[in-house]
Amino acid sequence: MRLIPMVVKFCPERKGYVNKSKNSSSCSSSRSRANNYWLLTAVCSLLLVLLAGQVAAAAGTDPYKILGVQKHANLQDIRRAYKQLAKEWHPDKSDHPEAETKFVEIKQAYELLSDAERRKAYDLHGITNEDAYLYKERPDYSSYGRFPDPFEQFFGHNFNFHDQDISLFHKLSITSKYYETNIVPKSHHTPQILMFYSDWCFSCMKAANSFKKMIDTLEPYGVTFATINAGHENQLVRKVGVHSLPCVIMVLDGHNYVYKESVYNTQRVVEFIRQKLPYKLLPVVDDSSIDSFLQGWADNRVRALVIEPRMQPRLRYLITAFHFRERVAFGFVQLTSEKSKQIQERFKLHPSLDSLLIFNEDASRPVASISMSDIPTSTLTNIISVNKFLALPRLSSQSMLEGVCPAEWNRPRKRLCVVLVTENTAMHDEARNAMRRIALESGYSPDRVRFAYIYQEKQTEFIDALAEHGKVEETMLKVVIIWRRDTKHIKYEWVHEATLQQSTDKSGVENETHELIYNNTKQKLDGAIQRLLRSTEALSYEAEVKDLLDEHAQGLVIRILNKVLLAFEYMTENLGQEHILPALSVMGTVAFILAAGYLMSYLVRIEEENIQKKQSKSADGKNGKTTNYVPELRLHELRAEKYNGLVRLLKPGCRTIVLLTDMQSRNKLIPAFHKAVWPYRKNKTLMFAHMLIEKGIGWYAELLRLSLSESREMKINPRNCIGTVIALNGHRKYFCMYHAKHPESNRGAKRMMKMTRQLSTLPSDPEAGAFLGLDSSDSEASTSDISEPKILLEENLLDGLPNWLDRLFEGTTHRYCINYWPDFTSK
Repeated sequence: MRLIPMVVKFCPERKGYVNKSKNSSSCSSSRSRANNYWLLTAVCSLLLVLLAGQVAAAAGTDPYKILGVQKHANLQDIRRAYKQLAKEWHPDKSDHPEAETKFVEIKQAYELLSDAERRKAYDLHGITNEDAYLYKERPDYSSYGRFPDPFEQFFGHNFNFHDQDISLFHKLSITSKYYETNIVPKSHHTPQILMFYSDWCFSCMKAANSFKKMIDTLEPYGVTFATINAGHENQLVRKVGVHSLPCVIMVLDGHNYVYKESVYNTQRVVEFIRQKLPYKLLPVVDDSSIDSFLQGWADNRVRALVIEPRMQPRLRYLITAFHFRERVAFGFVQLTSEKSKQIQERFKLHPSLDSLLIFNEDASRPVASISMSDIPTSTLTNIISVNKFLALPRLSSQSMLEGVCPAEWNRPRKRLCVVLVTENTAMHDEARNAMRRIALESGYSPDRVRFAYIYQEKQTEFIDALAEHGKVEETMLKVVIIWRRDTKHIKYEWVHEATLQQSTDKSGVENETHELIYNNTKQKLDGAIQRLLRSTEALSYEAEVKDLLDEHAQGLVIRILNKVLLAFEYMTENLGQEHILPALSVMGTVAFILAAGYLMSYLVRIEEENIQKKQSKSADGKNGKTTNYVPELRLHELRAEKYNGLVRLLKPGCRTIVLLTDMQSRNKLIPAFHKAVWPYRKNKTLMFAHMLIEKGIGWYAELLRLSLSESREMKINPRNCIGTVIALNGHRKYFCMYHAKHPESNRGAKRMMKMTRQLSTLPSDPEAGAFLGLDSSDSEASTSDISEPKILLEENLLDGLPNWLDRLFEGTTHRYCINYWPDFTSK
């Protein structure tokens, strides 16, 4: 078989590699066919463009003809033509019946031709609709007239390696630390869009142009954009829940929301942002609700009306409302609705322009207003920032204090804040209204003097720091002028001459009197303010204050509900259909296990109650009484066969408490001992026992000898040992002792060392002389024992046992240590 030599050559017309041999043809035929194809396509596209231009011109929507400029006119010519026509056809300056329609056409034509991309789309494809240009997929004709890229064969025909610029991602890249310190805090006021990418992600390269268009479109609205390299920030990728690359995530109000669409289209991103913004951020206001909305400034927020001739507000207005939501309450008025006709007549609104009206306490007229066809975000921000406080705001939080009375330690001029101290009651409304009137009539600039009021019962710590001589009750309805030197220190001065008292009589004479009081108060305040504004004057007092209490903070129940709703929203977003059934199965299994366990415990409890009732009835059957059954405390008898289990083999931390009795006192002492140790019956580290002294006298004597390091034999009187209680710690080899005459029982542990010396020196009975404290050579002891009874009845031997048990478990009793436990020998 003959081998034919093969040559591999790249053929760009066929978009790949071809094999060339001696019998194969060259690439010239394919090149000619491709050239013919491109020529035919170019001719068709040119015809389509000409046809679209003719149709648009025939329909009377040619923007060039509307503005009267040539197609090759530059932006300055277009702008000059627009200004001239706008002055001529403006509805307020022209009496022509079609002036409004003509003005709208001129504005739309100018908006189309002033946008370079829209103008290009119109020139090439005849597209005049902004939505169709921004939000619809358009065919890509940029590949005509050039050779195809070999990467298209591998990564798709829409992939253009040379046009994809991933350097945009590198310029906007941030770290996880920047995310925590900047992105999350700023998300409480502004939406933050994050793009997660990697260096060798071809899908990321394809999305670069779409992301750039997204930035160009949404960044003027106030949205902030950033990128994160997923290969460098693995921990952040897991934290925010990135599922694949590229991935767009919006951080809003401290929460992460994943954009799950595969197409990064501006329209879909806009809808995504709209859905995630808080519910009823711009509630609809109509003729029936306008008064209640404007009168709701008691929440310490300014009122603002966004008025548009549309069904829903623009995205820029929503983002602005989200940014100022803590200071301004926004409402949306739809001009096209029949329910807003009275609002339009009341405020003289233009039917085709967007308007913004800002109100403070006066609902009759706005303090600021603007009307434009499309209000820019910067203009909105500037107007609202200047008017975001009421004429008399309430110092209801630390952020409000920072806004009304900022700390100005680095400025030479003082900025004073005049504060009225009131309570949250309707009785003080008149005083607040008088203070509001003074603020409105004041001629001071807000940059120098601000007026406010504060609730004394809610900001007690702040008022306590400013109260003179600690008399808080004297500050009510008084005015204080403060200057914040820094964030913690305040200089202040009370204006005692300024009084804003309540009036109960509404007669004419009384009104004149209160008008005189008001004028006098205003005069005193003006004099004090003018004096303190001078750089040579200083405020009288200085105090260190804490941050104000946030009166608008959500309660515990509201926070829990918000957490539940957030968890539910997270589950609905992140759980697909393939995850719902397993999740429900797990939840059902857990619920079944809990229900079954509760049912079994309930049945066991019922059975135990029945058994207890039967036992109690059988115990009291003779008397005919029924009492609740009480489990008996188990009391062992310390004998030789039980000695190892009760003493020697005790586990670490366990103790045995033993009562010493004899046959005569047994029936009297055991019930008293049982009553004393009953509260400790549920302690699993304790065991309780009793020992007959006749049987264990040898063991007890050896135990005392080991604890006192005595080499001689101990002689003990068994009758003196009755009523003794010993707490034995078998593991650590020590014991504690109780007796009615023991020094530790009478006067605590102060005489313990003296008692041990007596036992080692006295030749008499050591138990009688030491443990009962009858024999003592110490004069002090003898003197103190004169008043003590010499004889104790058996019924009273255990009276001090409960107190001794308390000290035993507190660890304050004396411990007698031994080397080993002696053998228990019964007699």
